[in-house]
Amino acid sequence: MRRAVLLLSVLLLASAGTAGAESSDIPQADQVLALVGGRLIDGYGGPPLENSVIIVRGNRIEAVGRVGEIAVPAGVRVISTEGHTVLPGIMDMHVHLMIIGHADYDYWFRAYRDRWRDVIMPISAKQLLMAGVTTVRDVGAPLDDILHVRDRINRNEIPGPRVFASGPFLQKKAPPLEAEFRWEVHGAADARAKTQKLVDAGVDLIKVIDQDQMTMEELEAIVATAHAAGKHVTAHAHRAEEIRRAARAGVDAIEHTGLATQPGYPDDVLALAKERNASLYWCPTIEGLYLYPYTVDEFPERLDDPRLKADLPADIYEDVRRSLDHPERMAYYTVIRRRVPTLANKFQQMRSTGVTLITGTDSGIPMNFHFDSTWRELDTFVRLGVAPMDAIRAATFWPARLLKRDDLGVIAPGKLADIIVVDGDPLRSMEALRHMVHVVKDGVVYK
Repeated sequence: MRRAVLLLSVLLLASAGTAGAESSDIPQADQVLALVGGRLIDGYGGPPLENSVIIVRGNRIEAVGRVGEIAVPAGVRVISTEGHTVLPGIMDMHVHLMIIGHADYDYWFRAYRDRWRDVIMPISAKQLLMAGVTTVRDVGAPLDDILHVRDRINRNEIPGPRVFASGPFLQKKAPPLEAEFRWEVHGAADARAKTQKLVDAGVDLIKVIDQDQMTMEELEAIVATAHAAGKHVTAHAHRAEEIRRAARAGVDAIEHTGLATQPGYPDDVLALAKERNASLYWCPTIEGLYLYPYTVDEFPERLDDPRLKADLPADIYEDVRRSLDHPERMAYYTVIRRRVPTLANKFQQMRSTGVTLITGTDSGIPMNFHFDSTWRELDTFVRLGVAPMDAIRAATFWPARLLKRDDLGVIAPGKLADIIVVDGDPLRSMEALRHMVHVVKDGVVYK
């Protein structure tokens, strides 16, 4: 009886408290917020907590428990989560806010360069946040643009996930059209100087690419300079030699493993990964590869998702959608049908080394829209044999550890209030993460 009365009051308060919540792109935090009644997956990996209560004060979680055990303060805003699953905000560790699904990179870089900072990046950020992604790493963008957008989000001037930005890639030779966000390094001294320039500008991490074309002295100079400044280093690493050099140089994470067409990794690469498994994070970005046969062969209608049209200015929408008219002709996916049969084996090989799996999507690449990329990456993990709870932790608990942010990635007293509520049970089907009911970031209810 006590629980029934409490939940009735919850529903009445919730209907009053949520009125007008979406009337502005920039809602304000409630002084105290209560989420009551749902099934809680807290990010730690233990059994879900039924009939949960979460009390948020400002931007921090104050208390977590069950209905009847945790008092809901009178007069606070209450959101009923009954019948839903409550989780930590999702963390996507590989996105690109400056791209938004267009098929032709060269055209996009020429035609939209002057709209990235003030139009494209804010749209990408809002799409991710509304999809329940409350923290991202943006791993490749013009330096001033991405730091400007990151800082505007942090000041609550535009809606978006918490952004950890690398700025430009560091590499040996950059394509001329992409030189603004791909910085060349020539020698160890230049590698140190370029890394320090990024650190001094305020980036959150350093990214290297094509490190199999660098000397080990150059790569080691980048890693040492970044680590001395407290920044982690991530490496685009799908070719065997890229992985070898990244692991030997001490990078903290590897991205895109499996993109090359080889059927499997050599034994020495797997041995290096095993040797580093306690300190090496692995971000496969694998769903973006399975996306091609799925879209072309099974579900081309997904390209007409109404969210794309709703979120983009009309001219950009028409341009993006027109570029996707013939996905089978995209240069980006030229060798994809040779790659796909090798993916499951390489995924299992890397899993067997014990490296820490984290979620990242390459969101923004052709056909890979920010509003639905992350749940599909987790769904792919599960289809490849990852336990659903482990997949969820790959998008919550473990990314927070990579970022050295123990205030993120879990729902517990004292942690930042990044909380999502979904319609369904992701432990049975990751598609539940498509159905976002509420999104709370830093204590602010955005949805």
